[in-house]
Amino acid sequence: MATPIRYRITSLDPASHLYDVSLTVDSPAAGGQVFSLPAWIPGSYMIREFGKNIVQLRGESNGRKVAVKKLDKHTWQAAPCKGALTLHYQVYAWDLSVRTAHLDRTHGFFNGTSVFLAAHGFEDGEQVVDIVRPEGEDFKRWRVATAMPELKAKRYGFGTYVAPNYDALIDHPVEIGDFALATFQAHGVPHDVVITGRVPNLDLARLCDDLKKICEAQIAFFEPRSKRAPMDRYVFMTLAVGDGYGGLEHRASTALICSRADLPVKGKAEQTDGYRTYLGLCSHEYFHTWNVKRIKPAVFAPYDLRQENYTSLLWLFEGFTSYYDDLFLVRTGVIDLDNYLKLVGKTVTGVLRGSGRKKQSVAESSFDAWVKYYRQDENASNAIVSYYTKGSLVALGLDLTIRTQTRGRRSLDDVMRGLWVRYGRDFYDGKQQGVPEDEILAIMEELSGADLKRFHDRHIRGTEDVPLEDLLPAFGVAYEANVPADAKPWLGARIGKEGGDAKLAAVYEGGPAMLAGLSAGDKLVAIDGLRVPASGPDSLLARYRINDTVRIHAFRRDELMEFSLRLKSDTAPQVTLKALAKPVAVLRQRQAWLTLKGR
Repeated sequence: MATPIRYRITSLDPASHLYDVSLTVDSPAAGGQVFSLPAWIPGSYMIREFGKNIVQLRGESNGRKVAVKKLDKHTWQAAPCKGALTLHYQVYAWDLSVRTAHLDRTHGFFNGTSVFLAAHGFEDGEQVVDIVRPEGEDFKRWRVATAMPELKAKRYGFGTYVAPNYDALIDHPVEIGDFALATFQAHGVPHDVVITGRVPNLDLARLCDDLKKICEAQIAFFEPRSKRAPMDRYVFMTLAVGDGYGGLEHRASTALICSRADLPVKGKAEQTDGYRTYLGLCSHEYFHTWNVKRIKPAVFAPYDLRQENYTSLLWLFEGFTSYYDDLFLVRTGVIDLDNYLKLVGKTVTGVLRGSGRKKQSVAESSFDAWVKYYRQDENASNAIVSYYTKGSLVALGLDLTIRTQTRGRRSLDDVMRGLWVRYGRDFYDGKQQGVPEDEILAIMEELSGADLKRFHDRHIRGTEDVPLEDLLPAFGVAYEANVPADAKPWLGARIGKEGGDAKLAAVYEGGPAMLAGLSAGDKLVAIDGLRVPASGPDSLLARYRINDTVRIHAFRRDELMEFSLRLKSDTAPQVTLKALAKPVAVLRQRQAWLTLKGR
C-alpha cells in the first residue's frame, strides 16, 4: 500500500498573514519530483494564479538541502534525491473571500487550492493533513471546522485529517478560530452551522430550524424513496462581516460570507429581507451538492485545474441552482408566496435592465465566463448577460413549459432527478461521467417528455427574453411590467465613489449620459454650477423635471469637460408578480408547482 502524502499547516504568527506549510513525499520520483498548485478553484470560473502567494519555498531530504527549480507560474521540480522529500513553504493569506485563504488574529480560513501543492503522480493516493494550532494564549480557544474526515484529530479539534485523494483534499475548506457552533440532523445526517465573527444575540436555533427544512427537502427531492444524502456530514461555515455576500460550494460543505445584520436575532420573529437573502444563499450552495459537485459538465469530469475548462452549460449548473434556491424556500414554507414572487420579480427586473441580454445568450455567457462574467468592466451591462439570473429565468420558463405541455405530469423536477440518477449518484464511486455538452437538449426532452427545441433555440442558444408574461398566468400568477408612475430624472449611469468624487462606474447604452458624451470613469464636478456631492447627483436632480436640459462639468483624466444632457426617466420596466385568487384549476396548477407534493 502506498504511503500517503503528508501535509502540515500552521502559522507562527497570524498577524503576518502567513500560513507555514510542509509537504512530505516518502518515495519521490526518481527523475525529480514535480509539484504544482491549481490556477483556479472549482465553482469560481477565473484563473486566479494561486501560486503567486507562495513565499520562500525550499526542499530537504535526510537533513540536507534539495534544490527546487520553478518550471512555470505554478509548477516546481525538486532535484533527484534518496529518501523522503519535504518541501517547506509559506502562503500569504490576506484575501477575505470564500475563494482563497485568509489569516489574522481573529480567525483563519483556507481552501486547499490555495495552500496544498499537489505531488505529481500521487494525486490518486491518500492525503493526510496535520492542522496545528498557532502558538500563544490568544489562540487557546480556537477550534477547527471542516467536513474533511478526522484521522487522529477529535471533531472540531486540531490534529490530523485525511482525504482519499488530492481532488477531495482541495474540496474541503477549513475554518479555524473561536466560532459559534450548532448542529442539526437532516434525514439522519449531521449538519454543522459555524458562524465566525461577532454577531450579538445570534439566534442559532432559528437558523438551524430553517436550514433543516431546506436540507431535508432537497435530500428528499433527489432521493424521494430512500431520502439518502450524498454525504455523511455537512458543514455550513459562514464569516459574518459588516457588509458582504458570497458563497462557494464544496462536496460536503460550503464557505459563505454575509453581513451580520442578515443573521437572525434572538427574540425578534421578523423575517428581514437580509435573512431571506442569506437563506437563499445557503439553499443555493446546498443544492450545488448535487448540481455541479456531482452532476457535472463532461469537461469537469475531471477538472483540469491548470487552465480554463470551457463549457456552455453553466446556465444549467448555476442558473438552475439559482432557480431552485428560492423555490425551496417557498416549497418548505420558510418564506411565503408573496415574498417568493417578490424575489422572482426583482430578478426579472434586473435581467430586463441590461441591454447585454440582447447580445449574448446564456450559452455564450457560460462559455465566456472565464474572460467576461468574472472579469466584468464598465461596459458589462451593455455587453453580457448573467447565466445566474437569466439562467434562473430559463429554468422557470422550462419548468412552466414542461408542466404546460405535459398537463402537469412532468416538470423540471423530473429532469433534475433524471440527471442525478444518470450522472451524479455514483460520481465519486469511480464512475466519473459528466453531462455531454451537445446532448443536453435531447436529454431534457427525454426526461421531461416535452418538445423543448423551440425554447432551447430561442432562450438558451438565442437571446430572446423568456416569455414569463405568457407562461405565468396559467399558474395563478399575474405578470405586470410598468415604468413607475413617479419616475425621477435619470442620468442613465451607475454612480460610484472615488475619494471625495462621484464617479460614473458604468454608462448605460442609449441613456442620457451616453447620448451626451459622458463615459465610464468620468468624475462629476457640477450640475448647472452646483457641486455634485460624493454620494452622487440625486439630491441635485430632484429639483429638475424629466426632459429638462442640464449643464454638466466633469473631469476625464485631468481635463475638465462640459456636457449638455437632457434628462430622461428610467425606462426599464419594474416587473411585479402577483398571486391570483382564482380560478380553482389555476390555483391547483400553482400548488403543484410551488409545493413538494406536486410534480
